[in-house]
Amino acid sequence: MTKKYVNDSAVEIVEEPPEGSVRHAVFDLDGTISLLRDGWQDHMVPMMIETLEACPGRANAARESREELTALIIDFVDHLTGKQTIYQMIRLAEEVEKRGGTPEDPLVYKERYNERLLETFGERIRRLESGEASPEEFLITGSMKFLEELHRRGVRCYLASGTDVEFVRKDAEVLGFAHLLEGGIFGALPNYEDFSKAKVIAKILEDFELSGPELMIVGDGYVEIENARAVGAIAFGIHSSENNRYHMNADKRGRLQRAGAHFLAPTLDDGIALLDHLGI
Repeated sequence: MTKKYVNDSAVEIVEEPPEGSVRHAVFDLDGTISLLRDGWQDHMVPMMIETLEACPGRANAARESREELTALIIDFVDHLTGKQTIYQMIRLAEEVEKRGGTPEDPLVYKERYNERLLETFGERIRRLESGEASPEEFLITGSMKFLEELHRRGVRCYLASGTDVEFVRKDAEVLGFAHLLEGGIFGALPNYEDFSKAKVIAKILEDFELSGPELMIVGDGYVEIENARAVGAIAFGIHSSENNRYHMNADKRGRLQRAGAHFLAPTLDDGIALLDHLGI
């Protein structure tokens, strides 16, 4: 089937959304606006491999090769991407138990993972804060202009990420777009049940008495796209490239399309063309 695009842009029209005037927009962070954590899989997967290989029942009961174990981990990490990190760690704890181990609290696994992340991503933040690196190096192309244009057109913007909220706030600050998020910055909390992207979306709809098409959700994960479709919001999927050695999210476009994205694009370069198309 021939693909349709917004004017001469790279924004693909999968399905025209219900008519409405967008007044609010919720953004995912990693892979949608920011590349600061690009490559996070290269830290999570090895940590999980080491944890499961140490389980006492693995060699005899499961008889898994390292390749089989790696494939299993890649599969569930990839499937849970977009949700809070704790869900991946809950699954890790379940896999430890299956292999005869005594799992630690998932929060312990999550802290162990965050410590590994900081070795790489802490250095990226340091370079940004010192001026050695510019925000453009770690932004999805077109994202800053898109946020600025939404702000100029009177659309209230929010950030909602499965990453811990303190890291989300820090990333928005060092990349220079925190001031454009008038609606607020939301992320994972110590009690993971207190936060979800769906809860953020529901509160916005309730607080401002919005109908679905008055809200636009922008993200590179199936979770926020499914959340958007569940409430009748406009779903804009970003199938940005991810740099990890496991080739995870290689079919990001297909996943976003299956989740129900109305519009798809590889970056936010042509986001303003979409705003014009929607009459925002």
